[in-house]
Order: sequence, then structure tokens, then C-alpha cells
Amino acid sequence: MRIPQLAVAVLFLLIASAASVQAQPPGVPAPPTSAVGERRIEDLLGRMTLEEKLGQMSQTLFPKGLPDKTKDEIRQGRWGSLFNLGTPDEKAEAQRIARKESRLGIPLIFGQDVIHGYRTVFPIPLGQAASWDPELVRRAARISAREAYADGIQWTFSPMLDIARDPRWGRVAESLGEDPHLCGVLGAAMVRGYQGDSLDAPGSIAACGKHYVGYGAAEGGRDYNTTWIPQNLLREVYLKPFQSAREAGVVTFMTGFNDLNGVPASGNVFTVRQVLRDEWRFDGFVVSDYTSITELIEHGYAADAKDAALKALRAGVDMEMVSTSYHDHAPSLIGSGRLDPKLIDESVRNILRVKTRLGLFDRETSPVNPAGPLAPDALDVARSLAAESLVLLKNQGRALPLAQSTVKVAVIGPLADSPEDQVGTWALNGDRYAVRTPRAAIQQVLGPERVAWVSGLKTSRDTSRDGFASATEAARNSDVVLLFLGEEAILSGEAHARAFLNLPGAQEDLVNEVAKAGKPMIAVILAGRPLTFHSIASKFDAILYAWHPGTMGGPAIADAIFGAAVPSGKLPITFPRTVGQVPIYYSHKNTGRPPSPRDLGIPLGTALNPTGFVSQYLDVDFTPEYPFGFGLSYTRFEYSNLQLSTRQVVMNGGLTVSADVANVGPYEAGEVVQLYTRDLVGSTTRPVRELKSFRRVRLKPGQKETVEFRLSTRDLAFVNDRMQWITEPGRFHVWIASDAVSGLVGEFEVGGEAR
Repeated sequence: MRIPQLAVAVLFLLIASAASVQAQPPGVPAPPTSAVGERRIEDLLGRMTLEEKLGQMSQTLFPKGLPDKTKDEIRQGRWGSLFNLGTPDEKAEAQRIARKESRLGIPLIFGQDVIHGYRTVFPIPLGQAASWDPELVRRAARISAREAYADGIQWTFSPMLDIARDPRWGRVAESLGEDPHLCGVLGAAMVRGYQGDSLDAPGSIAACGKHYVGYGAAEGGRDYNTTWIPQNLLREVYLKPFQSAREAGVVTFMTGFNDLNGVPASGNVFTVRQVLRDEWRFDGFVVSDYTSITELIEHGYAADAKDAALKALRAGVDMEMVSTSYHDHAPSLIGSGRLDPKLIDESVRNILRVKTRLGLFDRETSPVNPAGPLAPDALDVARSLAAESLVLLKNQGRALPLAQSTVKVAVIGPLADSPEDQVGTWALNGDRYAVRTPRAAIQQVLGPERVAWVSGLKTSRDTSRDGFASATEAARNSDVVLLFLGEEAILSGEAHARAFLNLPGAQEDLVNEVAKAGKPMIAVILAGRPLTFHSIASKFDAILYAWHPGTMGGPAIADAIFGAAVPSGKLPITFPRTVGQVPIYYSHKNTGRPPSPRDLGIPLGTALNPTGFVSQYLDVDFTPEYPFGFGLSYTRFEYSNLQLSTRQVVMNGGLTVSADVANVGPYEAGEVVQLYTRDLVGSTTRPVRELKSFRRVRLKPGQKETVEFRLSTRDLAFVNDRMQWITEPGRFHVWIASDAVSGLVGEFEVGGEAR
């Protein structure tokens, strides 16, 4: 039946009138800059030459040894920032030259990839996300800032806020997972940790939200690849963590390498000028990624370096990393009338504003303190965060924890004693000699005579079987086998995509061989991404996923194995059964023909009678191996008594959702309680679940706590087909759950406007 167009229009107006519409979530005020600081910026701008302005907009790698040529360039104002190299003494000298010997005395800003620790290395960001502990993540970032600051670093290229739903992508290791809410909460915690209570205080450094935006959706999981993200999905999912960082006061952003819907991120007027500047009112500065401006040429978006500079400047990228198109071509672009010089002033103003907020104009160059042992509080936080990042995926027959009275343990696998692999990707300045490996920690618990360590393989990629016999012999002579499996650090990170997610090398063969010894087997998996290991999972009594856990990963793993700590980590990303399911994530749409777990196999129907024709695979269950939010414990938590304060919610109102969580097992432990919703009918289709909040609770055996969440109708908003944030009336499901596929479910309805 066709509905007349007038009737459709009337119906739409009726629906819209009952909904709560907002063009965008409200922006946040700019962080304060003193009137004196703003006057200084304007005074400097008025006295700067174009050459000096373009120098502020240019960043290069810190040259080894700080040669005389670079010293002269600093005196001339050629560079606004140096990054990633240079000793503390060299940085101090470069800054002295900039402040004391350049014409205007404008300080440099020294940047560094401080991704998950500096000298003390914490778990990779994906591992930190598994803790679901914003306060502990903040503390780790604070320590990272403190250590980096002591070495003369004022700016970190972190946090990475890319939503990652494809574990083939190597940089999934640097991500905070697949969910915009979790990523936003933890990313904001990192910002607060790096920048501290006052950005100009000793020990505070500028944070940088990257990669703006959509980089994690690269086609095929291949780094630098194309991304296609509809604008409503972009706003609802991929932009949300960046907005959370903005609201936390982040002072810089970095554009990505990717093109987004045909427009590269480093030349994207919509994302940088419209969203970041106009809608969010961001007044810090935007830096390109490494040569990403001149890469506009390879994208096919710019004809040459001059064209690339013009497009990036018009988009609002303030500082160019490594490539020199701004410096080389902005003068002629201005001279020809193609580039408005006001854009240059705007970028320089943004850069000077951040330098002012950091206190770089007024801070005297600090004497260099020689590096000593890692601070006890840094090691404590590293151990705690590594422990909370551990995710227990299987524990059949309560195989874990092991009793310390266990007579002998076989520790097998090269990753049990590999400091370089334990710290993971992008640990540029980590103190290798401070790393405590699982082998060393287990030996400390049991004594060396009760631990038989056999590598079995030389590396995680080794295909030789030469070490299998000694590994199997060690297993036969032990009471229990701890197999350390996974992937080396070199297999994850930037430009390290993998087409297959299985355990590399001959690791599965090693497992099958060691299993012949007939002893209980426990797998500890160290990796920078979700891996697929379905075919051997049944051989293990317990599986502990440790990510790349950092400096104190060994003691944290030993604590969990022997019961000094109880695993409480939850997956921040969905684990597929096989790479053929990728991309796979919990907040998918329902489709018009949703499957059920019973639908595996060839449908019984035909094209004429499509019985069983649903959204499924013929050869593997459509469900994940382990869902988002999943993680076991040595104890058992029981959820009961779901309560909703109301089942009729007025628009612009809210409700309280609560449930009782009881520890009915034998161990005191932490639990991450998760709140999900589903909008059952929308003007655009909605995901089957969306994470809205979470809380960590710690309960003693027999203890029960009522966990409450406040949910407002604003939390239920989504982006409609007119790119408006809107909360629509209708029915909603709500869950309080331990993961994204289980939990207690209730229902409520959002009605008309509040009176």
C-alpha cells in the first residue's frame, strides 16, 4: 500500500515533535588561557615574519647529536617542534638556544611516542582497556608523564582513540578496543593522567588524541588503507572517543593516515574545521601524522606538494610532521592569493596557545637528572594494571589457581622469558633490565628446583620441531604444564597487519605434542591482538590471556597462577572463532533475518521456499569465540533482582537501573558490572546492544552489593538520517550484565516531553 506523501510528512512531524532533538551534543568551554598569555600570543604574532610563523608550524625528528646546522635553524626559528630522539642534555641545549638566542625567544615543544609507558612499561593499551579501570589507567599515564617529563619531553602522541573492530590491523594493540563508551572513558582517563591537574606543573605533558579520525576502520585490516564510514556511524561511534578526550581537556589532536569517505584525514575540512573547531570549539592545535600531508599526493587527492599544503592548511592542520610542504610552498600560495594568510595566523595562534598553557615560555630549563632505578610506585601500578588486564577465558575444573605446594611445574614456550616481547609494541624507552618475566617470577614463587623451563621453540614464529622432545620430557616429569603461547611484539603495531590470526609458527604442533604427556595444561597467551586458537583450546584446563603486559607482567601472571591475585579483566574487543568472521563486534545490527546458534549448516529451504535462509555461515557458528566484556574469575558472581525506578520515562528525564551482585564463590575478587541498552524501534535501525556504563566492584565471599546506574534519555540519543542527535520515544531493553551477551534484562518506555 502506498502512503500519500502528505501523510508521510505529517507522520514524520508527529514523531519528531515527540522526540528530543539536538544538532550535536553541546560543546565544552575552551580550557582557560590567561589574559596575559593571550596578549603575549597576539604580540608575538604581530612581530613574527612569515618564515617564523611557518617555522612554528613545522616539526622534524630530533637530529642525532644536535649538529650545528640544527642549532642554527633553531636560532632562525625554523622549527616549532622536535620529536622522538635526542638526549635530555641535547633537549635542554636546544631549548636554551630557542629561548635565549632566537629573535623572539619562542620555545620548542619536544614530542615523543609515549604510548604505554616511558621507562616503566605498562600493558599495551588494548591490555589496559581489559582492566576496565579508569583510575588505574589514569595513574599509569601520570607515571608515564612524570618519567617522560624528567627526560625533557613535553608532549606525548597518546592516547590512540581509534575504534578497532578488526584484529588483523596491527595497531589494534594501541587501541582501547571496539566500543566508543569504554574507549572514551579510558581515553579521557589517559588525558587526565598525562596533563595532570595543571598543564604547566612539573610532571605534566600535553596529550594528543589520535588518529583523527576513522583510522581503525581500515579496509582489510591493512594499515594506512581506505575507510568508508557513513556520517551517522562516524558521529555515533568513531568520533565519540575523540569528543570524550576533548571534554577531558586534551590540547592536541593528530590526523590519521587514512582517507575517510574519499577525503584523506589530513585534508578533511569536515572533520577538522566543522566538527573539531566549530562544533566542539577546540582551540588547541592539530598535528599531522608522519608525512601524512605530502601523502595526500599518493592518495590522489593532491597534485603535488604545493597542492597538498594548500588542502591541509584549508582543512585546519596546524603543524606538519616531518614533511616540509608548508614551509616550502605557503609563501607562494599566499603570494598568488590562493591561501588566506589569516589561516597561517590561526594555526600559529593555536600552537603558541598550547606552548603557553604548558608554561614553556616561563619555565627555566631544568637540570638533567640521571636515570635511576624505577620508582616503587611505578612498579606497583605496573603490576596492578598488568594483573587487572589479565582475562581468564577458561578454567575447567578450577584448574587455577595452582597450589604453591605443587611439586613441579613445567614452563614451556619462548614467551615465558622474553623481555622484549613482554613489553610489546611502541616501548621505545622501556628499561629492558627492569622487566620481570613469568619464568623468573614463577621460579621466585616455587624455587628454581621446582620449575623446569624449556623454550620448545626459539621464537613464536619458529617452525622447527627440534625442541619438542625436551618440552614433552619436561611435561612428563612435572605435575602441571604452563604453556606460554602467542605472538612476539614484532608481529603487532604499526604496519604489522596479519591476514591470519592463528598462533604463528609451530606453536599448535608444540601444544599437541606436549599434550601427549597427559598432564594438566594451562595456556598463558601473550599477544598484541585477539588470536584464534579454537582447535587447541579444548586441550587446556585453563586459558589466561595476558596481552603484552609490560615491565611487571611476570609477577602479575605469577600472582594470578598461584592465587595471590584473582583475574578480573574483561575483553575490550570481541574474539572471533576464525578470521573469516572479521569484522565482528558486539553492537551489530539485528538484520531482517537474524540467525540463532541452531542455524549452523546448509539451510533446508530453496530459493522458492527460503526456509532457514538467515544471516549465518554454513561452516562456522556466527557467534564469537569470546564476546566483548567476557572474563571469568576464580570466584562466581551471581546477578539478581533487577530493578527499574520507573518503566515510563518522560523525554529529557531518566531512570535508575539496579541489580544485586553477590560473590557466591570462595575468593575475594573484583567484578566489572556492565550496563547495556537497546532501542527496539528507531527511525534508523539500532544495534542489538550498546554499552552505556560500567562499574567495578570488589566483593568478599558471601558479600552482596546493589549496583546502581543512572540512565538519562540523553544517553539513548543516536544520529538520525538528517545527522541530528535525537532521542526517540519508544520501547527499550536494558541489561545489567557481566558481558555483552548475557545478563538480567528489563524493559522501559520513553514517552512525551516532561511537564
